[in-house]
Amino acid sequence: MDQFEIDAGYSVYTPNSLKLYDLLVHGISNRWLWRCPTDALVALHSENVTAKHLDIGVGTGIFLDKADWPVEKPVIYLMDPNLHCLNVAATRLARYAPEKLVGDVFKPLETEETFQSVSLGYLLHCLPGAMSKKAPIVFENISSVMQQNGTVFGATLLQGDAPRNFFAQKLMDLYNKKGVFSNANDTYQDLLGALNASFDNVMVERFGCTALFKATKRG
Repeated sequence: MDQFEIDAGYSVYTPNSLKLYDLLVHGISNRWLWRCPTDALVALHSENVTAKHLDIGVGTGIFLDKADWPVEKPVIYLMDPNLHCLNVAATRLARYAPEKLVGDVFKPLETEETFQSVSLGYLLHCLPGAMSKKAPIVFENISSVMQQNGTVFGATLLQGDAPRNFFAQKLMDLYNKKGVFSNANDTYQDLLGALNASFDNVMVERFGCTALFKATKRG
């Protein structure tokens, strides 16, 4: 995987851009472009986070911040290649004293810890390559740090036959051109196929062009 392509997907998240991220993405884009209510994403996290959780591609930490946790003091690890995102999310979640990991999900994860749950919120569509190529690598690396019967879940923006209005398509085209997104060849069928090839008990729900998914560790 070309490092330049990987860097393009996360280098856009600077201290200044992160100040506007929640408003632009979770306040505007989710509702009017991607057609997936932010409440649905928060609910996905509330339903699937556990006492020992790893979040990969942390953004601003909004989902973990708003989620209902099953225990008062969960063990939370945050993983991202972008230190700005890690610092913003860790500050937001300071009440849980999360651990920070700087890492690339295309490589074996550099931790000896294993987790009951792993989340990938709006991560896959930012990773370079077609879904059929990138997802198997990502899922293999994630599975290696999941506990038996552990849950992986998340959300990603799709193209293919996913419904997109004019403005959603134009913004996706722009983001793909700049390398912020890499989802031109990400389809529902390829996502479902990759999940079924790597995990058990796969569930995928679509809101507009957003796919919410969850699955459990195989074997």
